Amino acid sequence: MTADAGAGSTGRDAILRAARRAFTLQPYAQVTMRGIAADAGVSASLIVKRFGTKEQLFSTVTDFGPAADELFDAPLEGLGRHMVLSLLKTRREQQVDPLLRVVFGLGNQDERSLMKERFRKQVTERLAGRLDGDQAQLRAELIVGMLLGLGAAIGLNRPDSAAEAADPGHLADVYAPALQALVVRA
Repeated sequence: MTADAGAGSTGRDAILRAARRAFTLQPYAQVTMRGIAADAGVSASLIVKRFGTKEQLFSTVTDFGPAADELFDAPLEGLGRHMVLSLLKTRREQQVDPLLRVVFGLGNQDERSLMKERFRKQVTERLAGRLDGDQAQLRAELIVGMLLGLGAAIGLNRPDSAAEAADPGHLADVYAPALQALVVRA
């Protein structure tokens, strides 16, 4: 077992990272619990104990609710900056983008549809419900698109990404005003 897998909550974070990678890079039918376990540095039986079946693990991985909780946990007046800082914090601490996996998910049409529907409800619609003024749904979709774009820009330009190397506060200073303009637009 790797040090990462044994840390914290008995490998939970390592299992989730490995499962996200597996479900993002391979169609659902090709993902195995053994493969996830090997990547996470844990036993397959530990995954079953922690998450149950492959279907239950997939359901956990495609749950965007916790990411939305963190992203939207700020007053509207500072939400744009908070979203940028939150996204960067998650990327740096957990080595995963909290939203971007919805774009790269493979699998069959049913799996992609399930992931996109959950994303729409748990992220985009939830944000729209927080926004005041006209065209809240449109503004929420644009904000989410900008957050996905930030994650993609960082991920695509690795390992030499200026955005990834930038101080989070500076990056928020540059990127958040455009988000904030959509948050408060009436």
